[in-house]
Formats: sequence, structure tokens, C-alpha cells
Amino acid sequence: MITVINLIATLMMFYSFLVFIYIFMSWVPNLKESSFGQMVGRLVEPYLTPFRNIIPPLGMIDISPIVALLVLNFARQGLFVIAGWF
Repeated sequence: MITVINLIATLMMFYSFLVFIYIFMSWVPNLKESSFGQMVGRLVEPYLTPFRNIIPPLGMIDISPIVALLVLNFARQGLFVIAGWF
């Protein structure tokens, strides 16, 4: 059981790295239009969309990815708490 929780937590950590990469890709012109950018976008956008629907952009700054990363981190920490019960 703990191995499964550790695997899920590791996958969540890698997914948070993908979200970071996607955020930084917005700073580089034309990187989101590349094949790598489109692949990362297909993986990350379904997770970010609900947060963007709830949290509107503040001018030119979109803080929804930051909130999405915080939620992902809290969920990962919650898995470790659950792992401590076993």
C-alpha cells in the first residue's frame, strides 16, 4: 500500500514539474506552438482549466497556475499523511 502511495506522490511531483515547465514556456516566444509545447499543453491544460474558470486573471497576470500547484502540493502532502497511517 505504501509503495502505491509513494508512486502516486512521485507522479504528482513530476506533474508539478510539467506545470512549472508550462508556466515558463509562456515567457519564451513561440515555444507553446512547438510540438513539445503542444504536448505539454495537452497534459497540463485539463488540470489548469477549472482553476482558470474560478480565478480570473489579475490584469496581465494569471495566478491560477500558482493556486493549481499549491493544491497539487497539498494533495501530495495529504498522501504522505495517509501513508503514515499504515
